[in-house]
Amino acid sequence: MTLVPQVSVVIPVYNEGEAIVPCLERILRAVLMPAEVLVVHDMAEDTTVPFAQSVAARDPRVRTVLNTYGRGPANAIRFGIDVARAPVAVVTMADGSDDPRQIEDLARLVERGVVVAAASRYMPGGQQVGGPRFKRALSRGAGRTLYMFARVGTRDATNSFKAYSTAFVRQVGIESKTGFEIGIELTAKAARLRLPVAEIPTIWLDRQLGESRFDVGRFLPSYLKWWRFAFGRRLTMEQVAKRPGSSAARDDAQAARAASSATSTEARDHVPSNHEAVQS
Repeated sequence: MTLVPQVSVVIPVYNEGEAIVPCLERILRAVLMPAEVLVVHDMAEDTTVPFAQSVAARDPRVRTVLNTYGRGPANAIRFGIDVARAPVAVVTMADGSDDPRQIEDLARLVERGVVVAAASRYMPGGQQVGGPRFKRALSRGAGRTLYMFARVGTRDATNSFKAYSTAFVRQVGIESKTGFEIGIELTAKAARLRLPVAEIPTIWLDRQLGESRFDVGRFLPSYLKWWRFAFGRRLTMEQVAKRPGSSAARDDAQAARAASSATSTEARDHVPSNHEAVQS
């Protein structure tokens, strides 16, 4: 019998260098349930890799995985979720903006039956500290309108810090290939399918080291596409799955999981805990 971790933590990275070490250490301290932590990079020479591998040498729950879908955060997140071995995947950033103590809370909401669990900056108890004002205004406005009028189940559809049912993601596919719009895409698809979405409050802190790579002008059209998609009549799973982008995404996912499976036989033989590890 193949044993799997309880949660897969997916971290897209791009030349984070040594800054990845405290990020991983915080996650490893906070997550006590059986887990794998996937550091997804676009190129072998990414400066994050040697530092992440040094952490993996001490705690084999950490794995560096090379994204083969193409460069960019959307492709890295898509690849990470596709090769995740757990029934729940939590996407979090490498910049320290997300609270790793909430990873387990988000994962448990998915275990209880929601398909998307969002860490919300805009619900009571949530807060956003720092970040560009224009970006904050757009994000808050999008979240409020989607929550009130499209009834998406969260006030923070644009936040990337979310947990997903991997079964749900593999059914609907991920079409996004640009920026961080995967969060709103999967939330919108859940809303159109009338599947449950939940949220918990979070305090988001703007990154203290390095520079944000979020380009509002570049990514805004993709966000608007999925904002519009969230409004509409109920769809069936078959209708969502037949979307051309969803079908292609599922084909990519099957190929990625097959390749990952072929190179990780040892890791599939035992369940990781906060003391044991998953190595592939």
